[in-house]
Amino acid sequence: MSGTLSVLAIIISLALLIYLGYKNWSVILIAPILALLAAGLTGLATGGDLHLLATYTETFMTNLAGYVKSYFPFFLLGAIFGKLMEVSGSAKSIAYFIVEKAGAGKEVLAVVLACAVITYGGVSLFVAAFAIYPIGVALFKKSNLPKRLLPPAIALGAFTFTMTALPGTPQVQNTIPMQYFGTDAFAAPILGLVSAAIMLFGGLFWIETRMKKALAAGEGYGDYPNENITDVHEDNLPAFTIAMAPIIVVIVLNFVLSKMVFVNLDESYLVKDFGTTLSAVSGAWSLILGLVAGIILCIILNYKRFEKGVVETLKEGVTGSFLAVMNTASEVGYGNVIKTLAGYGIIATALLSISGNPLVGGAISTSVLAGITGSASGGMSIALASFGDTFLKAAQSMNISPEALHRVIAVASGGLDTLPHNGAVITLLAITGLRHKDCYMNVAMCTLVIPLISCAAIIILGTLGVA
Repeated sequence: MSGTLSVLAIIISLALLIYLGYKNWSVILIAPILALLAAGLTGLATGGDLHLLATYTETFMTNLAGYVKSYFPFFLLGAIFGKLMEVSGSAKSIAYFIVEKAGAGKEVLAVVLACAVITYGGVSLFVAAFAIYPIGVALFKKSNLPKRLLPPAIALGAFTFTMTALPGTPQVQNTIPMQYFGTDAFAAPILGLVSAAIMLFGGLFWIETRMKKALAAGEGYGDYPNENITDVHEDNLPAFTIAMAPIIVVIVLNFVLSKMVFVNLDESYLVKDFGTTLSAVSGAWSLILGLVAGIILCIILNYKRFEKGVVETLKEGVTGSFLAVMNTASEVGYGNVIKTLAGYGIIATALLSISGNPLVGGAISTSVLAGITGSASGGMSIALASFGDTFLKAAQSMNISPEALHRVIAVASGGLDTLPHNGAVITLLAITGLRHKDCYMNVAMCTLVIPLISCAAIIILGTLGVA
C-alpha cells in the first residue's frame, strides 16, 4: 500500500509540474517545491522520517549543482556566440542568403536545416537554439511569418532526428547505449534513416500546414515589444562567407579536436589528479574550445559592427545564459529526487513487464522515464542502468540485433521527454521570449508525437530483422 501511495505522490507531483510549467510558472521555483511534495507525501505514506531539508540540500541542490558544473560552459558560450552572431548582423546575412537561394516560402526549411547541420556537427542543442534563433527571427520578420511557429521549427531541427536518429550523430542520446550494447554511433543505419525521415518530413508537413492556415487568416509576425533582437541595416551586413566562418570554425574545430587531437593525449594526469578520464572530458573540451574560437573569430571579423561595443554585447550574452541553465538544472534536480522514492522503482518495474519484446519494453520504459525526469538522456540512463542487460538478453533470444535495440531506445528517449516541464523546451521558450500557450502544441507535435510515431515504425522494422 505504501508503494502505491508513493506512486500516487509522484503522479500528483509530475502532473502539477507539467500543468504549472504550461501555465508559465518558473520551473526554478516550482521544481524543488514539487520534488519535496512528492518526497513528503511518500514519507507520510510509508511512515518514514520527513528529511525534507536534507532532500533539498543534499539531493536536489547537489544534482542541480552537478548539472551546472557540467553544462554551464555550453550555455554561457552558446548564449554569447548567438548574441555576437545577432548583433554583428551575421545571423541576418545568413538568413538573407538562405532566402535568396532557397526562395521565398522556404523559411521553415531553412531554420530546420540550419539547426540540423550544426547539431549533427556536434554542437549541443542548447547552443543551436541560441545560435539559430536570431537567424530565424530575421527570416520570419523578412517574410512576415508568425513568430509562434519559429520555436517548433528550431525544435524540429535541433531536438529530434539529429539528436537520436541519424547514424553517427555525436549527441549524447546516441552515445549512451554504446556502453550497454557494445555498439557504435552508426548503429542500425537503416532504422535511423527511416526514423529521421519520418521526423523531418512529418514535422515539416505539420509546421507548413499550420503556417498556411495562419497566413490565410491574415496572421503576421506579431508584435513583441520586449524582443531583444538587434536590427542591423542591410548596408552594414557582413558577407555570407564572413558570417558563416564562425559557425564553420565551431563545427570543424569541435570535430578535429574530439576525433584527432584529444584522443592521442596522455590522460595519466587526469586519472591521478582529477579522478576522471580523457574520454569523459574530451567532448566537452572540444566544444568549449570550438565555441571560444568561433566567438573570437566573430569579434575579429565584425569588430566595427558592434555599435554598443564588444564588452556590452558580451554582457548581454552572459545575462541570457543564466535563466536557461538554471531552468534545466532545476529539472535535473527534480528528476533525481523523484528517482530516490519508493514509487519510482515500482513504476520502472511495471514498465519493464509491459511487453516481452525488448524493443517495445525498452522504448516504453525509456520514454516514460524520460518524461518523468524531463530529460531524454536522464531517462535513458536510468532505464539502461536498471534494465540494459535484461533488454540485451531478451533481444539475443529473439534474434534482434543489439544495433536495432540501440537505435530504438535512442529514438524513444526523444519522445515523452519534451513534455511541458522539459528543460530544453523551457530554455527554447526563454530564448524566444514566448510562452507555452503560444506555441507548445506545435512544438509537442514535432518533438513528441511524430518522434513516437517514428519509434513505432522502427520497432516493427527492427522486430522483422531490419537494422
